[in-house]
Amino acid sequence: MIIERTNKEVIIRLPANIDTSYLEEMVDYIRFREITSKSQATQSQVDSLVKEIKKGQWKKNKKKMTW
Repeated sequence: MIIERTNKEVIIRLPANIDTSYLEEMVDYIRFREITSKSQATQSQVDSLVKEIKKGQWKKNKKKMTW
């Protein structure tokens, strides 16, 4: 692995035989960190948003549930 820093970017060179699923997870994590670093949301606000999303998903999908 080679890590190179330029004025505008960081370049990471990896061997071609690297497991791409692991690489995708790593890129997703880096993207997550980049996006959340700009957030000013508190953990309480994030928790509230997650709760609302889950509630909306339940309402949307409960008709699809068969017991």
